[in-house]
Amino acid sequence: MITVAIDGPAGVGKSSTARALAQYFGLAYLDTGAMYRASALWCMMSGVDLDADDLDQQQVTETVGALFTEGHFEISMDPNDLWVKLDGQDVSERIRSAQVSSHVSTVSGIQGVRHILIAAQRAFMSAEEDVDSQSEGRGVVAEGRDITTVVAPQAQVRILLTARESVRAARRAGQSSSEHDTDDVLARDMKDAQVTSFMEAAEGVIEVDNSDMTFEQTLDSLITIVQEAIDKQANNDFVYNLEDYELDEYDRALIDSEGPLLEETQATQSVGVLAVVGRPNVGKSTLVNRILGRRAAVVEDKPGVTRDRVSYDAQWAGTDFKIVDTGGWEADAQGIGSAIADQAQLAVSLADAVCFVVDGQVGLTDMDTRLVRMLRQAGKPVVLAVNKLDSRNADYTAAEFWKLGMGEPYPISAMHGRGVGDLLDAAVDQLHKAEKTSGFLTPAGLRRVALVGRPNVGKSSLLNKLAKQDRAVVNDVAGTTRDPVDEVIDIEGEDWLFIDTAGIKRRLHKLSGAEYYSSLRTQAAIERSELALVLFDASQPIADQDLKVMSQAVDAGRAVVLIFNKWDLLDDFGRQRLERLWQTEFDRVTWAERVNLSAKTGWHTNRLAQAMHTALESWDQRVPTGKLNSFLGTVQAAHPHPLRGGKQPRILFATQASTRPPRFVIFATGFLEASYRRFLERRLREEFGFQGTPIQISVHIREKKKSKSK
Repeated sequence: MITVAIDGPAGVGKSSTARALAQYFGLAYLDTGAMYRASALWCMMSGVDLDADDLDQQQVTETVGALFTEGHFEISMDPNDLWVKLDGQDVSERIRSAQVSSHVSTVSGIQGVRHILIAAQRAFMSAEEDVDSQSEGRGVVAEGRDITTVVAPQAQVRILLTARESVRAARRAGQSSSEHDTDDVLARDMKDAQVTSFMEAAEGVIEVDNSDMTFEQTLDSLITIVQEAIDKQANNDFVYNLEDYELDEYDRALIDSEGPLLEETQATQSVGVLAVVGRPNVGKSTLVNRILGRRAAVVEDKPGVTRDRVSYDAQWAGTDFKIVDTGGWEADAQGIGSAIADQAQLAVSLADAVCFVVDGQVGLTDMDTRLVRMLRQAGKPVVLAVNKLDSRNADYTAAEFWKLGMGEPYPISAMHGRGVGDLLDAAVDQLHKAEKTSGFLTPAGLRRVALVGRPNVGKSSLLNKLAKQDRAVVNDVAGTTRDPVDEVIDIEGEDWLFIDTAGIKRRLHKLSGAEYYSSLRTQAAIERSELALVLFDASQPIADQDLKVMSQAVDAGRAVVLIFNKWDLLDDFGRQRLERLWQTEFDRVTWAERVNLSAKTGWHTNRLAQAMHTALESWDQRVPTGKLNSFLGTVQAAHPHPLRGGKQPRILFATQASTRPPRFVIFATGFLEASYRRFLERRLREEFGFQGTPIQISVHIREKKKSKSK
């Protein structure tokens, strides 16, 4: 869409030229002068005495307001068929009468009336963005007072038509039927000039002096200007406000940026699954990290650090496979230990091969023997890793474990990497021999969702409910989850990659051991995700730590859905309490999607999919540069930045530099204060949505190019 705004004094032919221009390009045409004339006629029809010495300006303003808000006014924007109707009656001729003409300036000179007319004009022009509009979305040519400076300051083409006074007087005399009419036109121009400026071109407005031009030459000149603007728009070159300002290469790159495209979904690859099992503290997670070549699993020199079964994509000697880290298996375990052992057994049952890890320093134990019985019942091929052997007699020490009947024991040191290659050769060989492959590499195109919150708010319970299986260990003990747990979950026929994280503790610098590394992994999981589901325990008071966790997700620039879990446990008073908190404690994220649910029972979990889609669509959203600048121009005209030190910063140009999250860069003549940037963010959300995503706004101050001395 293109907007052409044309202003100028009487006698320059702006109405006839603007109409012909609209016809040439197939655009809509808005005669704003007809709107002022219709307002004057409506006041007269409504019994307002416009000749009164003590004219009631409030009455005039309210009368004109009713004209546009109560549906009395209609105007055609078809340049081939112009008309104006009041209450369904065509008044196109009446508004041109001498009686109306003599009172137009009286009505238009009232500031309240001008504000109403400006809002109405913008509404008619904005409506042309719709494909069902008069122009079918191509654009509009609007002419009249203030059109280039107040009504449409961000129009792609702004023109001031002008001519010498003597030429304009001659043209007015030729158009008027009498000398009296010519005097009326001069008087109206003088009166209008007291409240608006149309004799000189404002900054950025193209002045066209048609004193020595015919109508056809004037039209050809405007056609050339508009065509150039259309060509610029087609090439995404909207930098019409920055030509006179200093720009560097980085500025140009920002202006030309288009933002990242969504990743294409890749086909899932079927691979073998290797489960790493053993009793507590034998070095399973250390071995997993060695195989992966990075510190993915939390490791600490004490038992019970790993609790969930955690899957990772791995590769060895050209073979892709899934490796599953598990918690320590113990027979007859109670409480959380029993849940950990259950997860380990489940991992074995779902695997294609098993890596059984024992501690070579401790030697063969009764618990190892009992674990062998479980493995034999599962019937899966097993490779035996004797860990923590880094001495010369490692082979001799490992020989003791032949007694287990699990085949050749491989002496390794997961800490230093000794012997791990031979172990992997044997494990991959077992995966190749497997009758089927049970796992799939994580598809690159899945939307990544992190479950975050302070400990014990129900993250793992929600993961299990969505997965429709006990995927993660759930216990009343706070901090059950240690490692981020990745799980591909089908929600309403669509796959999502969920990442269950450890609860974020209050003071990271005071944590140690597994809790410290769990918190680091959680922060990394947030960075790896696209969407953060921030959980709160609605049955407990909202704590500062809850809000800090939420801020961590927002500051990371992730799309956000706030989930109030255990909502079914609240009575009416509790729900009212949370609604009040929403207006106070959550004022920073009132834009976020919100879902009240119960992870334990599944109540309202079906509402998650829509909230997640909305947040991610906003996170990916891009506003066209032309539309963005048109909107900001309107906002700035209505609410300019406050004066600071006698100067008023002005927005020159804006572009959306990137998406995910949406980041806007504004080029301005001075610093925009934080309060004004927050105001712009609110208006951006009101206009374009962005529900569920943070918005980042940065300001680049640019000065005018220094004039070169001759």
